[in-house]
Amino acid sequence: QVQLLESGGGLVQAGGSLRLSCAASGRTISSYDMGWFRQAPGKEREFVGRISRNTNTVIYEDSVKGRFTISRDNAKNRVWLQMNDLKPEDTAVYYCAADASAMPSQRVERYAFWGQGTQVTVSS
Repeated sequence: QVQLLESGGGLVQAGGSLRLSCAASGRTISSYDMGWFRQAPGKEREFVGRISRNTNTVIYEDSVKGRFTISRDNAKNRVWLQMNDLKPEDTAVYYCAADASAMPSQRVERYAFWGQGTQVTVSS
């Protein structure tokens, strides 16, 4: 079982950048595809992006393509979400999650392990 801990959230002005980090413990993340999700107040948790365990495949939700970049370092047991050109609609709690299956999925229920989330607030 892997434990996940996100950090790096905060308050930023529109057009700014943040880099979120997800630190894993308990087990190496090399056994998992890793996803990022977000949840805004009153909304369902939604898919942001996913990176395969070997880093060969990265997929993004359409609204963040070209602005967000997911990377990972299995040796450091960490995953990152670089967010550029942030918009007020990016405001949410951001979660990292681990999926033991190698089949790419955007579905929340496919991910067995979750962090506690980190708040990102983008002001206009």
